[in-house]
Amino acid sequence: MAWDRYGTWKPDGAFAAAPSEEFAQRCPFSPDARDEDMIAAERFPTAPRATPLLGRHESTWVGHVAEGAWRESGSSGGMVSWVAAELLRTGAIDAVAHVAPVAAPQEDGRYFAYRLSRDAGSLLTGAKSRYFPVELSAVLREIRATPGRYAIVAVPCFAKMIQLERARDPVLRERVPHVLGLFCGHQKSARLVDSFAWQLDTPLARVRAVDYRIKDAGRPANWYRAHLTLDDGSARAEDWWHLADGDWGAGFFQNSACDMCDDVVAETTDVAFGDAWVEPYSSDGRGTNVVVARTPLIDGLIRAAAAEGRLALEEVDAAFVEATQAAGFRHRREGLAYRLTWRRWRGGVAKRKRVAPAARALPLRRRLVYRTRGGIARWSHRLAWLSARTGAPGLYLRWARPVLSFYRALAWSHGRLGGWIDRVLPDARRQ
Repeated sequence: MAWDRYGTWKPDGAFAAAPSEEFAQRCPFSPDARDEDMIAAERFPTAPRATPLLGRHESTWVGHVAEGAWRESGSSGGMVSWVAAELLRTGAIDAVAHVAPVAAPQEDGRYFAYRLSRDAGSLLTGAKSRYFPVELSAVLREIRATPGRYAIVAVPCFAKMIQLERARDPVLRERVPHVLGLFCGHQKSARLVDSFAWQLDTPLARVRAVDYRIKDAGRPANWYRAHLTLDDGSARAEDWWHLADGDWGAGFFQNSACDMCDDVVAETTDVAFGDAWVEPYSSDGRGTNVVVARTPLIDGLIRAAAAEGRLALEEVDAAFVEATQAAGFRHRREGLAYRLTWRRWRGGVAKRKRVAPAARALPLRRRLVYRTRGGIARWSHRLAWLSARTGAPGLYLRWARPVLSFYRALAWSHGRLGGWIDRVLPDARRQ
């Protein structure tokens, strides 16, 4: 894998230089690769429950970790790191591959990367959300080279790729018995950190650490706050709401592949975790998880710990979990069906997704929302690259601020422009 000029990873080297059947079967976005439904049917054949949005599963939960510092150390309820640590504690695995900060980002050229942790202390230092592009090649090489049993924490497309690799590689099939999934809205490029630095009046060369979601028990969990640590130990921080690109759903710096993904909840993983984005949980700054357990092992592990009081979890139905991710499902299903009709997606590699192309049933305002998100994603990459290349951040920021205001008016009815749009296009507002 190699960085492109927009700060995203792209396949590189001989294996990606020309079309091949092997590569087509390994890439999670290839029409020749097995889809999530096929993989899940093979992985979880006895799962007693299934829905079109959550996939196959054993049980669904909402809550948080009640023991230790797991909840305080994570962005949400602490469940991702806790399950990984519990697999280590019980001897089910020897190490966990997860994303963590790198020691020297300016020398390394990135702020986060996959690493292997073999104890709970190491896991804790890698907790929290990392909205930074990463790739798996180095850690997969290490797993192949070192005997043992591993769990990998992954977003949906990474998890699908791991399962495709496990199917063709007996070494990975034996050594990676567990994949832990993260719910995903989309991936950001490395340029988001550049934008934080520009807006916080900080030279990028001085940034030593990035935190995308500072936790504050006194504030709602969905009030994100960006935080940069500098080379002298000082810090710069700002609420996302005040940033020029601070609305996650608007699509700033979105990886282009994300527009072709239909999996929000990591349907191919043993267990998947997300934020409980419904009240009263979204207002609880301490953080709350929703959890989808897909294997009897993970389901049993969670039930036992909840009965012992180590986890403060309540079992809920699938509809509750789906409601916590409603905006993501709309974008990945309804929005994807619409994007598949766009002319710019019709050429090149054929698209084979689990939704069919459709546009006529969508109100004009919803179509405009999806079109605006697509334009924001494309142009944020280009203008941020130009700003970085020329040393003129204003090129990007003077574009981003009015574009975000327009998007908020269109999607959320904000401001005078939003009121005018409501009168002209009175479609129900839905993010």
